Amino acid sequence: MIKTGKGGKACTPTNRTCPVRRSGGFLEFDSNGNVAPSSRVLPVALPPDADPITKIFFDYYRAERGFHPRSINSTTAWTATTPTMFFGFQQYTNRDLLVAGENAHSRYYSEDVRAKASDAVDLLIVPGADHVDLYDRKDLIPFDKLDEFFTKNLA
Repeated sequence: MIKTGKGGKACTPTNRTCPVRRSGGFLEFDSNGNVAPSSRVLPVALPPDADPITKIFFDYYRAERGFHPRSINSTTAWTATTPTMFFGFQQYTNRDLLVAGENAHSRYYSEDVRAKASDAVDLLIVPGADHVDLYDRKDLIPFDKLDEFFTKNLA
């Protein structure tokens, strides 16, 4: 189950919306609880009334900053199995570091994982950053903290 950042509603076959946005609405589920097919995640043009999350993803994935012709978020849509890599986070038991932007819509997810994980899992909140800022904004990425973590734990 996935929960939304605000309101905490779980994605289930009976609650057919999920935090992953698609052009014009939320990710839909079919009557069996499977992700319903769609041709793309983000709209070709950003609507004037786009919510803030769609806007930051659009500004990254649909613009030169992060566009790639084979990127799921740039040109196509997620499948039913695309998000499965995110479901096992609460099983983290090794020395791990979660990094989230202070203003990221997804910050709650890292906080939830940290709350359920062992003491071997650290959480670093990056001041002033949103979700996609940590992809490429070198002025916000805490390289010193990453270097410190990896030097200590991979040496």
